Amino acid sequence: MYYFLHLLQKSKIVSDLDILNFVDEEDIQIFYVKVSLIDKSILFVRELATSTESKYSYHWQTKTGKLICRWDNAPHYPYLKTFPHHKHKGSKQNVLPSEEITLEKVLKAIEKKIKKSQ
Repeated sequence: MYYFLHLLQKSKIVSDLDILNFVDEEDIQIFYVKVSLIDKSILFVRELATSTESKYSYHWQTKTGKLICRWDNAPHYPYLKTFPHHKHKGSKQNVLPSEEITLEKVLKAIEKKIKKSQ
């Protein structure tokens, strides 16, 4: 979990970080933060890990709350070949296959998009 904090703290696109929940115990780790980005968009990062499961959600939205992209592994779309990994692009209804993703890859993807729009 401390690795996630380190990634966010060293990222060039992060302007502020608000820790919403942080648990680092032997049987469960929870990392939930609100990340303000340099373009005023917001990234909500959720990671949960136990000995039997690992869940993630990276929800990127505009400052007004409009979804840009959310990557997650909630088991909602069994027909996708990348099940349970998927992403919602632009709207909750627009569901696409996605590889299992990490916070590091999400930050790189967002940084690339931000640089393109500047």
